[in-house]
Amino acid sequence: MRVAPEIVLSGEERQQLERFARGRSTAARLVQRAQIVLLASEGKENREIAAELGIVRHTVGRWRSRYAQLGLAGIEKDSPRSGRLPRITKEAIQEVIRKTTQETPANATHWSTRSMARATGLSAATIRRIWWRHGLKPHRVRTFKLSNDPRFAEKLEEVIGLYLNPPDHALVLCVDEKSQIQALDRTQPGLPLKKGRCGTMTHDFKRNGTTTLFAALSTLDGKVIGSCMPQHRHQEWLKFLKQIDRETPADKEIHLVADNYSTHKHATVLRWVARHPRIHLHFTPTSASWLNMVERFFRDLTEKQISRGVFRSVSELEATILRAIEQHNVNPKPFIWTAKASDILEKVTRARRTLDKVASA
Repeated sequence: MRVAPEIVLSGEERQQLERFARGRSTAARLVQRAQIVLLASEGKENREIAAELGIVRHTVGRWRSRYAQLGLAGIEKDSPRSGRLPRITKEAIQEVIRKTTQETPANATHWSTRSMARATGLSAATIRRIWWRHGLKPHRVRTFKLSNDPRFAEKLEEVIGLYLNPPDHALVLCVDEKSQIQALDRTQPGLPLKKGRCGTMTHDFKRNGTTTLFAALSTLDGKVIGSCMPQHRHQEWLKFLKQIDRETPADKEIHLVADNYSTHKHATVLRWVARHPRIHLHFTPTSASWLNMVERFFRDLTEKQISRGVFRSVSELEATILRAIEQHNVNPKPFIWTAKASDILEKVTRARRTLDKVASA
């Protein structure tokens, strides 16, 4: 007949076990083990302890024996477990990573979990876990464009200098046009939002014409000067510049940040600017429209007012846009530029170096 080992505690051991048993932040398993040992030290049998703590007798016997053999160390740490041997070898995982990053399937531009599973003989669930653990997302792609402007660094520093250290007694305005905004009406009315169902819109639409929004965003306070026009030629651009000249304080220098669209540099426009010395044009590098902060305003306008809007005419679309600008100017918030020109140049240099390596491979 098996006899449970006797537990005899010193004063120090009892104090430590009582601290474990009462500890609010102590792990629950350690609290339970300390209670088992304390009850065992009172001479109670395993079945009595199991009944009192609401656990099985086998658990009581295990930790009673561990304490008798190893003392406090026996209940503080779990014995090492071998665990199940991995079924997927490291070589198989490396092969999945290699194929994902260096090859493409014969019938597609990128791998899916199923196509990779067929190619490697693993399950789709295993492929999914491997990709998740190694941060691989072959179904996603990001677009990019490096500027080839020979004066990239010079223009970059000029524009960011205006953002981070604007001239005294001057306004810095980011200007651009959002062209070909379509007045789209849906062919059928959608269903409204309700519990358990999102709102609906038909996938097709009726085109009712287009408009172009000219906008100037103040980097100082975030206010926007805007105007909608049917076209975006140099004539409309010049008309908008005259509007900016009228609606800004006459005693302020005006620095305009614009992209390299040809209408912005038209000879008629440049002659007008030359006759208005308080207005200064600054052009972003080619393929670097992300430097123009008014693009952020265009994005917000598209998401909040245009994408899901229903417009039965161009005039209705223009009224919505101008009303949105008016509401924006009630409580404007500027977009704060934080990136330094040196940091951007460093990233561009790294990207160009990587492209050169890919091209030479």
